[in-house]
Amino acid sequence: MSDDFLSPMPRVVAHRGDSAFYPENTMEAFRSAAALGIDVIETDVHLTKDGEIVIWHDPTLERNTDGKGTIESHTLAELKRYDAGYTFTTDGGTSYPFRGKGVQLITLSEALEACPDERFNIDLKSQEEEIVERFIDVIRSHNAEKRICAASFHLANLKKLRRLAPDILTSITTLEVIPLLLREKLHMLPRSFDRKIIFQVPVRQYGITVVDKRFVEEMHRRDAVVMVWTINEESEMRRLFSIGVDTVMTDNPRLLIKVAEDMGIR
Repeated sequence: MSDDFLSPMPRVVAHRGDSAFYPENTMEAFRSAAALGIDVIETDVHLTKDGEIVIWHDPTLERNTDGKGTIESHTLAELKRYDAGYTFTTDGGTSYPFRGKGVQLITLSEALEACPDERFNIDLKSQEEEIVERFIDVIRSHNAEKRICAASFHLANLKKLRRLAPDILTSITTLEVIPLLLREKLHMLPRSFDRKIIFQVPVRQYGITVVDKRFVEEMHRRDAVVMVWTINEESEMRRLFSIGVDTVMTDNPRLLIKVAEDMGIR
């Protein structure tokens, strides 16, 4: 399996692009993130009604556009008609600087083509099995196998992807993290893992601390990678890097770049 995605180790991951300053998961947010010099763009994909892989986080359109309904009930052409900058504001709704400026939903193919030198962390959101084959098709068509890591909260998606495309790197999902976390807490981890393990986790979940210094040390002993989401406070960024976390995902990559450079890890 290629580990080019991890070389050099990504420190700064732009969550949905430069999403504190541009509409999330849009070309504008991605291009801004790339111009900043981030290490990885994190994004999400759904399967449209006509089988296209489109970039978007929510299953529905209402939060970020002037449209209604689910992504999967629309064709790509229909989705392209909506204003993906419609609700973006940085001043609590006093102004909407991207409304009516032609910001669109984009396909994964468009993003890979527009940002050919960027690494992408891509979360497969749809549960339909077809998304895996279509995702692989898009990645292969852009020869992007070595610059992406796939993620999903749907274990079935990851299992299928690992079976059909073992050369594409994947993180592990919640149902895989939980037993490893329990074994770590009980000091029952195996001496090594049988494959490269990439954690993409919050600091805490369900009232349980996931990421602490011991967790990072134990996972590093087993050659695992620890990525943490979504951190926007400078003090927390510094704390996580100081305990050895490999990667931080943030909505504010400008701040995270500054922290990583100040700490001499990037």
